[in-house]
Amino acid sequence: MIELSPLPYSYDALEPVLSTRTLQIHHDRHHAKYVEVVNQLTRELDWPEASLETIMAKAEGESRTKLSQNAVQAWNHGFFWNSMARRPDAASGSLADAIARTDGGAAGLKKAFVAAGVGHFGSGWIWLVLDDGAIAIHQSHDGDPRRAGDGMPLLVCDVWEHAYYLDHQNDRAAFLEGWWDRLANWNFAARQMAAATSGGNGWTYADGSVSLSDLA
Repeated sequence: MIELSPLPYSYDALEPVLSTRTLQIHHDRHHAKYVEVVNQLTRELDWPEASLETIMAKAEGESRTKLSQNAVQAWNHGFFWNSMARRPDAASGSLADAIARTDGGAAGLKKAFVAAGVGHFGSGWIWLVLDDGAIAIHQSHDGDPRRAGDGMPLLVCDVWEHAYYLDHQNDRAAFLEGWWDRLANWNFAARQMAAATSGGNGWTYADGSVSLSDLA
């Protein structure tokens, strides 16, 4: 059985970019439903207790599409909550250096990230990843398990409509710009980058929420 990972902040902590109502519906209904389906399907398969990452890999390997999609969505949401912070610090150190080396630097990276999100047709996720030592932007559609290619995910933004529609309606660009400017958790991204450069695995679903000290 996997658990619904808690939000690492209060429901109203991300306003005005994301409202209390949006977080309540998104976390308590959408994320919770993915977790419920994963637990239901693994019980039916009589699979032994395993991590969500193991379930994801096994479900994909056995072409169990429904289980794979729901497991990926549960994982993505856990990572998404950690990709945001109430009062995030700016990127610094080696992460800031890597961002500065991207085309156009920090401003160019933001522009490319927003453009990728706006241009993504339908529902999906926009990922900031460390790929072969460089910062890159990847996209994944629906519950596609190939969320970051061969790279280490640093941050992700959810561009399914339920993630932002109550607050921004069809203005996905305004949501993405506000998310980048006011919510992106660069401390979390830096920890992911450090794990990648040291040969670590990075965040896992069992890790749950980031330390509250990062959100002070």
